[in-house]
Amino acid sequence: MSPVIDFTSPLTAPASGVHHEAAAAGNAAVADAAARALRDALSRTAPIDRILLKAAAGAGKSYVLKRLVAEALEHPQCTKVSIVAFTNKQTRPLARSLGKLLGKDRVCLRVSAKGAGDVPPDVADAVTVAAARKEIPSTAQVMISTVAMLRAPKELWEMEKALGGKGANGERTFDVLFVDEAWQIPHHLFDDITRAAPIWVGVGDVGQLPPLEIGANPWRGDDRYNPYRAWPTDYEGDARTWSRELPAVWRPNAAQLGLWRAFYPEWAELNCVAAPSDRTISRTSPPVVEKAKRVETHPPVTAEAARAVWDQVATGIPTLLEIDGLDPAEAPDVDLPLMNAIEALLDHLFTSGVSLGHANYDETATPDGSVTTTEAGSVHEDPIVSVLATRNQAVDDAADMVARLREKHELADNDLVSSTVDSYQGQTNGITVALHPLTGAAKLDDFNSAFGRLAVTCTRATHGLLLVARPGLDTLLQQAPARPGTPFGEPGNRTLPRQTHQRILATFARGTLDLTPTDA
Repeated sequence: MSPVIDFTSPLTAPASGVHHEAAAAGNAAVADAAARALRDALSRTAPIDRILLKAAAGAGKSYVLKRLVAEALEHPQCTKVSIVAFTNKQTRPLARSLGKLLGKDRVCLRVSAKGAGDVPPDVADAVTVAAARKEIPSTAQVMISTVAMLRAPKELWEMEKALGGKGANGERTFDVLFVDEAWQIPHHLFDDITRAAPIWVGVGDVGQLPPLEIGANPWRGDDRYNPYRAWPTDYEGDARTWSRELPAVWRPNAAQLGLWRAFYPEWAELNCVAAPSDRTISRTSPPVVEKAKRVETHPPVTAEAARAVWDQVATGIPTLLEIDGLDPAEAPDVDLPLMNAIEALLDHLFTSGVSLGHANYDETATPDGSVTTTEAGSVHEDPIVSVLATRNQAVDDAADMVARLREKHELADNDLVSSTVDSYQGQTNGITVALHPLTGAAKLDDFNSAFGRLAVTCTRATHGLLLVARPGLDTLLQQAPARPGTPFGEPGNRTLPRQTHQRILATFARGTLDLTPTDA
């Protein structure tokens, strides 16, 4: 068993660009232009029906959407707007922030009777929650719901009646229909709600995973339609569509910028607000306290090996760790030996006392000189560490692992979490530890090689990213046959998924942890 891990630097050169207020100014300029386009659309001084804002993961798109909602309501030709997203989890943070901005009586979150009890208290305090149509207040100017809720029978008509009639346009219930996470909504669902308003504003990440649909999709298998990806795909180059990209990301640290650019290679510009040294990962090394017996793996991960891994992750550079010498996996996505090794690494991390440092900025993204430190047990909104897996037993094994580590280290629920990749879209955490979707795979299939699945996996972290896999990724990608054509749900030029994966892996520092048992 090798006690030392030597990490190699990424094959691609470090990404350079502007940071802080210079980077944020790019997004602000696009937001200003979008606000002008929206005013022109409402005034009908420009032939604009749709406004599309493309955002990379962690670009602050919700902030821009919130601003555009406020701008719309200040216009004399706009009295009320609708905001929709695909899931309840996406609507609630937006409802909370808009309620705080505009007032509880002006913002209504429409939910089902069954879902009313799931609305977090901080959201219910900020907005009016309507679990029945009769609970919609006449003072509401902003109606927030899922697409499924808005397209329910008679829902739009009931909203119009509760709100006192049609919008200022005189023909539709709302003056503007805002679509959050727009690229996630399938076209056949969006088509049912287009009658809500004459102007549509879509904001979202073009690299998102398409939703896992429960119901029947009438267009599945029909090559004239894209049954998986959202409605904005149809409007590229449309004369009545105003479309821009947000050229900066707020979420990642500076060392991750090359990875972000690898996911959006066709963009003209992509900068990172965080500058080098703005984000730090530290281990506080508290005095040793006798706790429960250390989680054992066979063979165990040494403290020296774990230290080398976390020192590398602390550089901020995306890191791929291939672990060799393990017992065989039951299947590519049922790999308890690999999960046990991850558990040992995390056990060492929390034993050493991890803390995250985050430089604070003013409203222009200029550093104000202060630093926020997040430690286990402190009050913090985003998880310190998130463990992501793809499907089947790996997800359950990750949840069991997290439960054991929480109990052993007396962690709060939000210190360490686990999730499927698909359900973690839109979330943020400090350190991501994830099974690479291709680990153990024998070929590239539609699931494990999906661009969006890897994008979500790699773009959640603010501080550090550790992908873990068994050896063999390079061989798989070298030998995998080319897959011609652009697969459904993969935006842009994704005609050779193996080359996409290779380009992304080239931005990672890489190392191998050999856990082969020895006689010593």
